[in-house]
Amino acid sequence: MAEQKTIGVGLISVGWMGKLHARAYSSLPYVYPELGITPRLVIAADTEQSRVDFATSVLGFERGTLDYHQVLSDPDVDVVSICAPNFLHAEMAVAAAQAGKHFWIEKPAGRSLAETTSIQEVVENNGVTTSIGFNYRHAPAIEHIRQLVLEGRLGEITNVRASFLAGYAAEPKGALSWRFERELAGSGVLADLFSHAADLCQYTIGAISEITAASSTMFETRPKLAMGQGTHFDVIEGGEMGEVENEDYAAALVRFSGPGRAAKTIGSIEASRVAVGPECGYRLEIYGTEGSVKWDFERMNELQVVVGRGNEEQGYTTVVGSPKYGDYSRFQPGPGNAMGFDDLKIIEAKKFLTAVAGGEQLNSNIHDAVAAAAIVEAAERSAQSGAWHAVQQQVGATCAR
Repeated sequence: MAEQKTIGVGLISVGWMGKLHARAYSSLPYVYPELGITPRLVIAADTEQSRVDFATSVLGFERGTLDYHQVLSDPDVDVVSICAPNFLHAEMAVAAAQAGKHFWIEKPAGRSLAETTSIQEVVENNGVTTSIGFNYRHAPAIEHIRQLVLEGRLGEITNVRASFLAGYAAEPKGALSWRFERELAGSGVLADLFSHAADLCQYTIGAISEITAASSTMFETRPKLAMGQGTHFDVIEGGEMGEVENEDYAAALVRFSGPGRAAKTIGSIEASRVAVGPECGYRLEIYGTEGSVKWDFERMNELQVVVGRGNEEQGYTTVVGSPKYGDYSRFQPGPGNAMGFDDLKIIEAKKFLTAVAGGEQLNSNIHDAVAAAAIVEAAERSAQSGAWHAVQQQVGATCAR
């Protein structure tokens, strides 16, 4: 057994994602005992006292506070999870970096490319380690896809299709939460789901260099919701209506850059928050001269694969989740025993704390967040102009090459 290293953890915002972060930290010694890392849940902050109480009485934090600055000033805290709404991300990330705290932040790190870049500058000036909540890349099937591409087993990649379709805003009377306001969320589905799809493309294939996009807002008004009083899932009958300020749907064609397999690759990326049918229909398809793969998050533990043009059956083989792929063996002993969404956050926590402890740097980081923000900004500009736009060259640290 490796010598144990205790890492003090602070949490900002004890909502659904904050709870997942806390559970991921707590699971780390059980799932990855050989790391020798013991997360110590030190202090959690939230603006609601009931959530602070939950953090200390249920999640296991030693203490709680209504002021997130107390998390950043606590000498026992080494790392901070930032799980607050988008409009607070930059403020909190900058403050964390200035306090010398390594941080794990949910995406988008900033509401714009400029805001995300400003976080990166402070991170680099203060030498802190970061991790970004691009959790879908940790699925064992995605890790296997990346390996197939890197090894050239699919041949030269010809085209890619990524579609992230969800229905969390398909109800017209769904509440006008902060997610629909430009000042609070930044862009809409582009920042929320499109960025995930773009990150998967870059993680498995390579850098996106150009984009042409279109977007639309299906429901232009929604019933207002008092800040902190509910979520976008709440249905409000007969309420005062407010304007939806960002997009519900976006689609784009993209071109990849770089030498080798990505040089001639073209792709399409589509995202919706108002689709009726798909709940988490997050799909990635990669086609090459020697094979192809298809993955759907709603069937996260399955992968459709064709390798080799001489495929006798002329069709896909369904490969079920297996200890051979990614970190699957850490959660299940044999093929077909499904992993879930929460497990991906445990893998994310492992990569983050391993990097913090001076180990291998496999975590997504602020450079990947800037790369995704650059794609989103180029997509927004293209949707306004109707023309192709170059992506400001911000190649993510873990982008496939």
